Amino acid sequence: MAGARLERILITNDDGIDAPGLEALEAVARELADEVWVVAPDHDQSGISTAISIHHPLRVTARGERRFSVSGTPADCVAMALQQLMGSPPQLLLSGINKGANLGVETLYSGTVGAAMTGLLMGIPSIALSQYFTRRDAVRWDTARTLAPGVIRQLLGKGWEQSACLNINFPDVPAGQAGPVQITRQGQGRMDGVNVNQRTDFREASYYWLNITRHQRPEAADTETEVVTQGGISVTPLQFDRSALALREQLQQAIGS
Repeated sequence: MAGARLERILITNDDGIDAPGLEALEAVARELADEVWVVAPDHDQSGISTAISIHHPLRVTARGERRFSVSGTPADCVAMALQQLMGSPPQLLLSGINKGANLGVETLYSGTVGAAMTGLLMGIPSIALSQYFTRRDAVRWDTARTLAPGVIRQLLGKGWEQSACLNINFPDVPAGQAGPVQITRQGQGRMDGVNVNQRTDFREASYYWLNITRHQRPEAADTETEVVTQGGISVTPLQFDRSALALREQLQQAIGS
């Protein structure tokens, strides 16, 4: 696939069918493939990871030629596209472009990454793409939009396609100022925990908002957080096996097995 124009790409996201990042990703996909399919959630599904809907039915709405919204999660969208909507499988799945970076521990919660992991599970080469920002009202969509086609072309056909999905993060700088592509490891990232805020409604009943808390502790030079926050483009291969191998050996020695 390296260098050649693809026949068919599937794109999805977790920010919803009307998100500006999906519009940017569609433009990226059209530079890479003759046929682009869009299957995305009908509303924001951020933080949903690889969840699939097994307790309620899914509804699909046609939004145009090869364009559908699904009343479910990003993983639902991938399953629906591959098993119901597309007559032939895509050669590549792209998920994003997420509003905000997906770094470190946060990738475990990301619906953007979750869609890519679902594509990997179903045998499709899959890439998650995210645009880091420092100001929510000034996301540099043009950086990811401009750089993504070239980055993806560099990566296709390099042997990762069946064993991992790729997590790409673009820096919060103009495209012309972005550093080179670096192959990184996940690292810790900026996520520090989950905070629960209790509030009271007009009937004096309690309700709760959850939000992610973040830190600014330094990271090693080869981690995606360090690369992206310093203006580079990070590419991290992600796989399903999360075994702590060093601890496994330690426990084996400790209990004699």
